[in-house]
Amino acid sequence: MNNVGILLFDDVEVLDFAGPYEVFSVTGQRDGEGYFNVFTVSEKKLVKAVNGLKVIPDYNLNNHPTIDILVIPGGSGARAAIKRDTLLSWVEKISDNSEYVLSVCTGSLILAKVGLLYDLEATTHHSCYDLLKELDSSLILKKERFVDNGSIITAAGVSAGIDASMYLIEKILGEKISKETAKYIEYPYYK
Repeated sequence: MNNVGILLFDDVEVLDFAGPYEVFSVTGQRDGEGYFNVFTVSEKKLVKAVNGLKVIPDYNLNNHPTIDILVIPGGSGARAAIKRDTLLSWVEKISDNSEYVLSVCTGSLILAKVGLLYDLEATTHHSCYDLLKELDSSLILKKERFVDNGSIITAAGVSAGIDASMYLIEKILGEKISKETAKYIEYPYYK
């Protein structure tokens, strides 16, 4: 079973983390398999997402299980996150040891800040193309729904995280499982 760790921070966009959380959590559940163990990680004991949703993370930066798939959501809080050295060091360390890293929306700003997008293709929320390039001028900006660089996948704004999660499930488990997941959540298949 793959561990999916989703980073949370204040002013995180709700669908950026809740969409992937739902997609990975329900994958295989109908068959009793449950391919992913999904949990949240944060520096804080209580996170206040955009629009006021309060979330109690499962773990902090020091006490979480091994993370095979790291999900870094965005939201207005990503701009503050790129200024927090502890958080950036954690992202860099966990990314080095994860099989996959998936950023959603402005979560790509965090990846750019720690140098994980150097010379790679990447995308982000359409309102932050310039900021992403400012953080890492070497990256190749793609105005696409999501971009796959092998172990690093970046998704455009908000709902694109669902598509990128579906794509990653197909990449790991195959098309049959990803289609079953899409059918279960009644989501139009991304292809």
